[in-house]
Amino acid sequence: MSRLVKKPIPYPENVKVSYDEKEHKVTVEGPKGKLELNIHPDIKVTLNQQERWIKLDRPSDRSFHKAIHGTMAALIKNMIKGVTEGFTEILEIHGLGYRAQLKGNVLELHLGKSHPDIYPIPPDVKIEVKGNEIHIHGIDKQRVGQVAAEIRSFRKPDPYKGKGIRYKGEQLKLKPGKAAGKK
Repeated sequence: MSRLVKKPIPYPENVKVSYDEKEHKVTVEGPKGKLELNIHPDIKVTLNQQERWIKLDRPSDRSFHKAIHGTMAALIKNMIKGVTEGFTEILEIHGLGYRAQLKGNVLELHLGKSHPDIYPIPPDVKIEVKGNEIHIHGIDKQRVGQVAAEIRSFRKPDPYKGKGIRYKGEQLKLKPGKAAGKK
């Protein structure tokens, strides 16, 4: 079992953390924004404002309580990192003539179809296009990942030619075509 959840979660000086016991809600506010998280009612939250840490405790060692305890701790750590540093996901566009451009509050993707794919940019994320890369920035890790997955779904990488949208650093193993089987 992980011992990380037994330790208090520290947070820096420029972050303000509050906990509402009635609604079981943790609020984290920092220089980049504000995030809220509903805590499971079985998890007990201890907040120390002077020493700047937050600690979570579970009522028992049942597998459900262990799982929800670790999940809540990881989500709070991600919130603290999000409001201080933020999260970035980078997508690469591969293919001849494939390109992306920003037009106001929409991302226009030209991906070899007869029409461009239009993706309206959500207000809680910021998107930049640099060459053949799409940079997605935000304070909520789940939201940044979801937006990246939605953009990638317009043209997933082709396993035969390698064309499409992929995550930066994603290794794509190309399959041999039908001519590879002939001798």
